[in-house]
Amino acid sequence: MLPITTPANESDSNGDELSEDDIYGVLSNRRRRFVIHALKRKQGPVDISELSINIAAWERGKEPDELEYEDHRNVYSTLKRTHLPNLEENNIITIDKEENVVHPTPQLEDLDVYVEAVSNKEIPWSLYYVGLAGVAASLLLAVIVEAPIVGALEPVGVGIFTATAFGMSAIVHHIVGRRSRLGNREKPPELYQ
Repeated sequence: MLPITTPANESDSNGDELSEDDIYGVLSNRRRRFVIHALKRKQGPVDISELSINIAAWERGKEPDELEYEDHRNVYSTLKRTHLPNLEENNIITIDKEENVVHPTPQLEDLDVYVEAVSNKEIPWSLYYVGLAGVAASLLLAVIVEAPIVGALEPVGVGIFTATAFGMSAIVHHIVGRRSRLGNREKPPELYQ
């Protein structure tokens, strides 16, 4: 799941802002997400060779100094031929071909993306909140019909419990979401599963 925050959802007439379709097209490829992560993390220009080494290391689960030349050669080639031109075409980066360097554009700086990577043992936040709402509704219903054990509770107590549970969940979700933004950690968020 790739929730996105941008200044506007549609392209303007100058082409300065990407539409949601353009953004999802760019983010549909893992290597392009890795490029965006690396550039946001560096907050400045990155040498394409350095970029390919980092991406190859992330893809193979190795440290950059453990890679052989062949490990990152293919990544370098596909970055140069496919992924970097796509990002440049969408005004997210500029490529200095003489210096072999990629520069972020203001468009990249405005692009705020977080990746919700969920392993097989986890549930997405959206399902968590649906479950929490179901528990709160069931608890309130049990209080209203005066079910054994929970029937002694007051509806105000259920309301306080519900507000506290949603409030604490939202705080945890916010903290986890900040760590899941591209560029905020050493490795891309989808590698922390």
